[in-house]
Amino acid sequence: MSPQSEIVGLSTAYVVLGVLLLIAVTRARLPWPAKAVAIVATSAFYVFVFFRLEGFLGWPATAALPPRFELLWAQVVERDVASNDAGAIHLWVAELNDANLPSRTPRAYVLPYSAALAEKIKKAEAEIKQGHPQFAKPWDYEGGQGLDTPDGLVQARGGGVGGDPSGGGILDMKFLTGGGPSIEFAPLPPPLLPPKDDP
Repeated sequence: MSPQSEIVGLSTAYVVLGVLLLIAVTRARLPWPAKAVAIVATSAFYVFVFFRLEGFLGWPATAALPPRFELLWAQVVERDVASNDAGAIHLWVAELNDANLPSRTPRAYVLPYSAALAEKIKKAEAEIKQGHPQFAKPWDYEGGQGLDTPDGLVQARGGGVGGDPSGGGILDMKFLTGGGPSIEFAPLPPPLLPPKDDP
C-alpha cells in the first residue's frame, strides 16, 4: 500500500466516525444551535485531518527496522549539548526478501543517537561510496547468538548488556534500559537465483 492510500484510508475512517457521531447528535435531545455547531465542527475536523495527515509523508518511522535490509544511505545528527538535542541517526533502507532482492519501496527510519552505531554508519557509507552495497541485520546482545550473514559468515558478538538502539520506537524498553539490539553491516550478497532445470 502506498502512503497516499494509507492516508485516504485513515481519513475515510475519520469520516465514518464523524458520520456516526453526527447521527448520534441529530437524535439526541439538544437544541438545534448546539446540533448545528457539532455538525459543522465534525465536518471541518475530518477535512482538517485529511490535509494534516499529508504532513506525515516523508517523515522517518520510529518502528522497528526490518529483519534484513540493504542500507541505501544514512545521516548522523550528532548530539548538541548547547541546544539540548539528543541527536539521531536517520536510515534509508530497502527490506530484503529471501532471495536477497531489495524492496522497490525504500523507507526512512530514525534511531536514537549512539556513538558506536554512528561509527558503523560512517564505515558503511564509505563502502557504499566505493560501490559496495551494504547488507544489514539488527541483532540482540541478550540472545547470545551470532549474526548469520547472507554469505554464511557468522559475526562474533560481545556479551553483556549494551549495544546500538534497534529503532523499536520511543518507548523501546530494551533501548531505554541499555539492552537494545545492534546493527552489523556486511557486503550485500548477490541475489539467489532459482535452480536451473536439468537438460
